[in-house]
Formats: sequence, structure tokens, C-alpha cells
Amino acid sequence: MAFKVRKYRVLKGYSLLDRYIVTEISLIFLFGLGILASLGVAIGTLSDLSHKVVEFDLPLHLAFQVLLWKIPEFVAYALPISLLLATLVSYGRFSSDSELIAWRSCGISIYRLVAPAIIFSLIIALVTLIFNELVVPSANYQAAQIIETFIPEEKKFTQEQDIFYPQYEDINQKQSITSLFYAQAFDGEFMQDVTILIWHQQQLNQIIYAQQAFWNEQEKIWIFIDGGIYQLNYDYVTNNFVNFDNYKMSLSSAPLELVQKSRDPFQMNIAQSLDYLRIIAHSGDEKRILMFQVRTQQKMAFPFICLVFGLIGSALGIRPQHLARGTSLGITVLIVFLYYLLGFLIGALGLVGVVSPFIAGWLPNILGLIIGIFILIKSN
Repeated sequence: MAFKVRKYRVLKGYSLLDRYIVTEISLIFLFGLGILASLGVAIGTLSDLSHKVVEFDLPLHLAFQVLLWKIPEFVAYALPISLLLATLVSYGRFSSDSELIAWRSCGISIYRLVAPAIIFSLIIALVTLIFNELVVPSANYQAAQIIETFIPEEKKFTQEQDIFYPQYEDINQKQSITSLFYAQAFDGEFMQDVTILIWHQQQLNQIIYAQQAFWNEQEKIWIFIDGGIYQLNYDYVTNNFVNFDNYKMSLSSAPLELVQKSRDPFQMNIAQSLDYLRIIAHSGDEKRILMFQVRTQQKMAFPFICLVFGLIGSALGIRPQHLARGTSLGITVLIVFLYYLLGFLIGALGLVGVVSPFIAGWLPNILGLIIGIFILIKSN
């Protein structure tokens, strides 16, 4: 009976210890999140918006709307950094106030003391994942829509003019073009001045021209209006030409999807990025495909930065040394700089095809976890 009571008290003590550590971390985390997000918005958005207001006459009320829409992006960036700062400061205070010595003298291991921070980091990683999927991309898209209305030059990914979509298939282990879709413009419903080239057995076989074309979702076909068809033989000599008022043809809906779903990668969540990769998979644009593959892997890996920073921060803070808050802030800045520099360099290698998209997205996290575990083991 005495053993059961003693065991209950130990477990209860551990539960109180967990709550104490998590409360300390969460308070500093929330404070850091507010400060860092505010700094991010001020530095990353205000100067750019003021330039657009002066140079492009962007109305002030719209500039304020853009500012509000950009806040979620900087909150997302601040989440892992705030966690790193919170764990460093919290465990540093525990060490300087000799609380760590007291806990260790009670037989509590360093790994057990770090466990609440790791669990808290996993929770923040989940929050970051949900926030990045449901809030940040749509907020960035709304901000971009407002700016693009007044500054057409900002339309880097939106395609409304010169829609160009080649389609390829593998023939004898080589990519060979099967069709080429071109439209001069898209008005939201109709493609204007459409030209389609069709290849058969690697020979140009058919040329279709139409003033307009639209996608029939029910029949899953393209309907071309007011145009003609050139039928070619294999010697590229025209042997047939037919005019039409309406012509139905079974082609991929990818050109329409490309126009409707084309966005900046930072305006897409993971599901949208994967869907867009499906659309452009047979376009032959290897550079664009690789870029979206790398960005998608980076999106998947980003929430787990919270786990990496939480582990590194607690492992550094729990070391038997006195860390002032100013020192903790300096270490935080240094770690964040080195981490994102590494991420940028490896991401650049992924964009040029030197490393795989998976390595480009996940290697910084893997290295960070290894370093964090090493520091924690050395601290013990």
C-alpha cells in the first residue's frame, strides 16, 4: 500500500513539473510570437506597401487590407522562432535559478526534463501545419489579388494571356510531343484565338484553329467555335481543310486547369501544390515541375522546424551554464540565421537538380534533429 501511495505521489509530482515547465515555455512563446510577428510585418510589408502607395497610387484602405492579409504569413514564420527562444530562455532560467540542480538531485533525468518541451513542440508543429494549410495560402492569395488589380506587373504566375500548354508522352524511353495548345487570351469562360497542333507517330498530323473554345465539364470535351481543321499527310503537304461552326474534341483539360489554378507556390497549400503538379506533369516544363516539387517538399517540412528548434533550444538551455536573456536572444538569432541559410543553399541545389526535392526540403530538419540529439546527449 505504501508503495502505491509513493508511486502516486511521484507521478503527481511529475505531472506538476510538466505543467510548470510548459507554462513557463508557453508564456515566453506567446510573448515572442507577438513581438516577432509584429517585427516581421513591419519590416517585410510596411516598407513595400508604402512604396506601392507612393509609386502606383495604391489606395490607403486597400493597403491596410493587404497589411492585414499578410499577418498570417509572418505569424507562421514566427512560430518556430518563438519556440526556439522560449525553450532557450525557460531552461536557461531553470539553470540559473538552480531549479535544474534541484530536479536532478531528486533523480529526474535530463531527458525527462526535456520531454514537456518536446511534446509542446509537437503540438506547435501540428498548429503550424494546420495554420499553413488553411489560413496562410488563402491570405497570401487575397493580398496578391488586391495588389495585382492595381499593379499588373505583379502578376508573375497568373496566366490570362498567351496560354501555352504542350503535352508529352514517353515513346521509346524518350519524351515526345503529342499536342500543343495555344490561346491568345482567357476571359474567365472562353479561350480566345485558339490554335492546336496534333502529332501522330511523331509527325505533325493536324492543325485546328478556332476563334473561341470552352471546356464542357459534363461531356469532358473541348468545344471549338468558328474555325477550321487542316489535315496533313506525313510529307507535310496539306490534303484537306474543313471549316466548322462547332467542333468537339477530346483533349486534356489541363490548359484550363493551368489557367484557373496557376498561383505563386506561397499561395498554395500542400493539396493545391500536388494538384498543380499533376496538371503540369506532362507539360515538358521540367524547370517549373522541379520548382514546384521542391516547394511542395519544403511546405511539408516547414512545420517540423518547430520540433527541431524546440529540441535544440531545450538542449542548449538545459546545459549547466548561466544563460542571460540577452545571450539567449543572440543564440536564437544565430541559430535561425544558420538554419535558414542552410535551407536556402540546399533548396537552391534542389532547384537546379543537384539533389532530389525530398532532400532539398527535409535535409535541414534531419541535420537539425541530429545536432539537437547530440547536444542533449552531451548535456547528460
